[in-house]
Amino acid sequence: MPHYGDYQNLLYGAALSGVLPKVPVDFATLEDRACAALPPSVRTYVQGGCGDEHTQRHNADAFRHWGLTPRMMVDCRQRDLSIALFGLRLPSPIFMAPIGVTGLCTQDGHGDLAAARASAATGVPLMASTLSNDPLEAVAAACGDTPGFFQLYTPKDEALTESLVRRAEAAGYKGIVVTLDTWVTGWRPRDLNTGNFPQLRGHVLTNYFSDPVFRGLLDTPPEQDGAAAVGRWASLFGRVLTWDDMPWLRSLTRLPLILKGICHGDDARRAIDAGADAVYCSNHGGRQANGGIAAIDMLPGVVAASGSTPVLFDSGVRSGTDVVKALAMGAIAVGIGRPYSYGLALDGEAGAAHVLRCILAEADLLMAVNGYPTIAALRDAGVSRQR
Repeated sequence: MPHYGDYQNLLYGAALSGVLPKVPVDFATLEDRACAALPPSVRTYVQGGCGDEHTQRHNADAFRHWGLTPRMMVDCRQRDLSIALFGLRLPSPIFMAPIGVTGLCTQDGHGDLAAARASAATGVPLMASTLSNDPLEAVAAACGDTPGFFQLYTPKDEALTESLVRRAEAAGYKGIVVTLDTWVTGWRPRDLNTGNFPQLRGHVLTNYFSDPVFRGLLDTPPEQDGAAAVGRWASLFGRVLTWDDMPWLRSLTRLPLILKGICHGDDARRAIDAGADAVYCSNHGGRQANGGIAAIDMLPGVVAASGSTPVLFDSGVRSGTDVVKALAMGAIAVGIGRPYSYGLALDGEAGAAHVLRCILAEADLLMAVNGYPTIAALRDAGVSRQR
């Protein structure tokens, strides 16, 4: 049976013929190369974070103080990294986290479709962002047989919210992921210093401009008056959600409802009691709030409070090693963000797929070497906190 770790054999084999990876296999080189290739406005938006970016850096650095204990004399020739989630059997425990400027990460402006095709090629589910350069229906179609999820930024207009959710259901998405921490944008100096806010320039708003409810709120179509459409979008973006809104959110769909941004055990319990099918531990990669605890350090508390309810995780994940640690701490699935966007920047669909395969290969090989043939065995062993 093939394993994800076999990808390194393909890379070594190609090198014997003088063919080296077009896209780097490590995050540091990947980021350097991608940032040199991206237009400055996209680079600052993707790379930047909130405030002095301490939380963003800490998200990634904090993985280092969690350690795995190797166990020897374990037969790991056969390994299984598949997971069960919402009645789906997924071949791996990672997913592509929602990124609002994915569409801008490829030169043709269709990075959302490239990400979806990478999802189809790898079997790694895509969480498609509301902020997209391509309609959510086209993105879902490009995912092929790989399940996709739709991330919702909840508008102030309830009819528009309902329309977006209905469209996601009709398009075949397997769950609705409600982002809780972005009803207002955080303080982002890199973007403020350059006056860079892509949405206000009309980018990644296709899901709104193509929506019949949104179009009905305009005096003239977006094709005729783009500035007015952008202004209307800005006036509607970012409904403040409270626990009182949970019955309404739950009523919108029969699909699994996932609340993204849960970082406290009490919030996890309350979300589950109110009808959430999963909680998503994330601090938005440090883009929305600064000065907080690293997301990986908050994961154990969220997992403990969630009981048998699935916990998804992202923020600061840069490698397969990070994925394995998050799984060991109880996450059912781990989101990859910036790394795949950098892969898109360097080689489109193929670049993103390569990055995902590298992360899976590292995770698979780490589990093999450390004596954990399954995620269950890894989770039973857990991790240790290091000084």
